[in-house]
Amino acid sequence: MAYRIEVLRDVCIGAATCVADAPNVFEMDDDDKAIVIDPQGDSDEDVYSAAQNCPVNAIILIDEATGEQVWPEG
Repeated sequence: MAYRIEVLRDVCIGAATCVADAPNVFEMDDDDKAIVIDPQGDSDEDVYSAAQNCPVNAIILIDEATGEQVWPEG
């Protein structure tokens, strides 16, 4: 499943767990906020793990095919 990835910059605290989990998708910018550099840079599993491991849920994943939000759930 391909994801549309959104980072909530106002929520991001710069923990960089996303970069550790999916280093080819995320990097930290000059403000120590996560940005998406290549949405397909790592496996879907790694991207999902990065979103799950974000301590403040600043990463939103949306299923490209259905448009449904898959993370955070609910």
